[in-house]
Amino acid sequence: MNSELQSLFDEHHVADPAHRALRYAFAHACAERVRHRLEDARAIELLDVLKAYVEGRVDEAALAAAAEEAAVVANRHRGSPSIDGSQHSAVSGTYAVAKALAGKALDAADYAAYSTVYGYGGYAVNDPDAFAPEHGWQVGTLKTLLAKNAVVA
Repeated sequence: MNSELQSLFDEHHVADPAHRALRYAFAHACAERVRHRLEDARAIELLDVLKAYVEGRVDEAALAAAAEEAAVVANRHRGSPSIDGSQHSAVSGTYAVAKALAGKALDAADYAAYSTVYGYGGYAVNDPDAFAPEHGWQVGTLKTLLAKNAVVA
């Protein structure tokens, strides 16, 4: 968990209904960041639905259908018994997409961070310092979105 990100969410009341669009924009940014780690073509297509939603090109019904399908895609990902973490990176990335489509921005951020760190190798997830660059990016991205949307505490 990115505690600084959680603090920003709390301080700026990002979980409030009024900030729904902001949450989806942030969730999309996190999931998009791990696009290259996705293995399932359908997960990539569903991420594109989220992008279209954030851009106002698809409606709530399309978002809801994509969110439902993304949960299925993530839950059926085969994973891997390998120790290099590459398959785990793809699994976490797919869950990041599913959580982003469900509007669960903090969960999407967590899964995206795990996807990135698993990409370093399975051993890396046991090193809290390995998450620092991704957590820093997430905080910076949320701060940018907060400023762009003129959200004040």
